[in-house]
Amino acid sequence: MRVCIEGFEKEFIKDKRNMYAIAFTQNVLSGRWKYFIIWYLEESARRFTDIKKFLGDLSQGSLTKQLKELEQDGIIKRKLYPEVPPRVEYSLTEKGIKLLAVLKKMEEFGKEYGEKPESV
Repeated sequence: MRVCIEGFEKEFIKDKRNMYAIAFTQNVLSGRWKYFIIWYLEESARRFTDIKKFLGDLSQGSLTKQLKELEQDGIIKRKLYPEVPPRVEYSLTEKGIKLLAVLKKMEEFGKEYGEKPESV
């Protein structure tokens, strides 16, 4: 399987449709923080500063990059309010809401097979 800069090669999409579907989803979720951003936006729209605070040590540049990629993939939407200073909120699109089911399956797998945290 080879992914080029523009996306997947047409031959790969045609010949390996099932693998393409998995690779496409993996490509959308690639990025260290995307899972957490999507999960955090599940309940409500959030401002950039709220997302950054939630993620902790993530740099502003890295967060901006992850948000732009999620927006380009149609997973989140960015709403700019014409105020002074401008206010921007991020929320899940319909596509992003559907992707939550994938994250929930990953959570179930992790709970079943992942290392159990020690009781405190």
